[in-house]
Amino acid sequence: MIYEYLFPLRTHADWLGWLNVLRYVPFRIIMSTLTAMLFSFFLAPWFIRELQKKQIGQVVRDDGPASHRIKQGTPTMGGSLILLSVLVPTILWCDLHNPFVWATTAVTAGYGVIGYLDDYLKIKMKNTRGVPGRFKLLGQFLVGGGVLSYVFLKQSAVPADWWAIRARLSVPFLAFDKHPITLPIYVYVAFAIFVVVAWSNAVNLTDGLDGLAIGPVIINGGTYLLWAYLAGASLGIANVSQRLVVARYLDIPGIASAGELSIYCGAVVGAGIGFLWYNTYPAQVFMGDVGSLALGGGLGMCAVFTKNELLSIVLGGVFFLEAVSVIVQVGSFKLTGKRVFLMAPIHHHYEKKGWAEPKIIVRFWIISVLLALVALSSLKVR
Repeated sequence: MIYEYLFPLRTHADWLGWLNVLRYVPFRIIMSTLTAMLFSFFLAPWFIRELQKKQIGQVVRDDGPASHRIKQGTPTMGGSLILLSVLVPTILWCDLHNPFVWATTAVTAGYGVIGYLDDYLKIKMKNTRGVPGRFKLLGQFLVGGGVLSYVFLKQSAVPADWWAIRARLSVPFLAFDKHPITLPIYVYVAFAIFVVVAWSNAVNLTDGLDGLAIGPVIINGGTYLLWAYLAGASLGIANVSQRLVVARYLDIPGIASAGELSIYCGAVVGAGIGFLWYNTYPAQVFMGDVGSLALGGGLGMCAVFTKNELLSIVLGGVFFLEAVSVIVQVGSFKLTGKRVFLMAPIHHHYEKKGWAEPKIIVRFWIISVLLALVALSSLKVR
């Protein structure tokens, strides 16, 4: 909104020329990150007190690790604050006409609503069931599917450069233009919807220890920030005919409008850092499904729009591992009656083995950083 209303004023008077700084995406990335971080950090104490007054507390699983008993009643649904801290800076600093911005924001908000309903039912019924899984998945597929179908099937809704490559897969460590893999559009749309829903649920499954999910969310958000910026960045703007498009140099998908998505990613990073101050061990507040589903959905949209659907398996390896551990555990038990892990998701397995909670959290953060570096190395190793 600041960009939408103030940037056009720069030509109205000489003294308003300083508003020209709003044209630069890096400036708006910084402002979005700072706005989200300060919003989250300074509102959190009041928000936590309100949650305590309303007795909105965490309900702990009966079959969970014994160490989790002390978490009973800890304020939850802190993801509502994260969601607000992401959406407000996005609206303030982004070009709201950008299709990548509004589509990602719509999915983030929609998944946040689904998570809010899930958290609300858990608190009201005082159990850990919430919205039945099939209805939660249905809601995720409807929201993600509706937004992505519109973006992928309506040519006038998206930039021409992205429309031309929208059904192409970018294979990690291979040059995008030299190794094209194009899927039938309806197959790709179905795949993209799956990616977004998978991301959302993987982040949700990871959110089981203090700060465990938000740490990798910050790392992944920062990585997508850089990737989205590079996809749309260009140098030598004084002479358009001679400018160097960074994406062409790096052999990654070049999408001129993708830079605006990096401003959204900045908001995710900032909101996550502000929230982590209160969510770190021992947590004063949990994000709940309202936060994890929304953030996961947003990161999934970033993966799709920057053409990193396959690379996201590497970048989001911690989330992928958590989700796969649940699938393996459930599948093994149904087929053989035996469990592969002491408890799933896998972070609970290590708790059962006697690892201290902070050790699990920090080690998963370290793994997430290493995976992000591997993913970023694909910018040059192609």
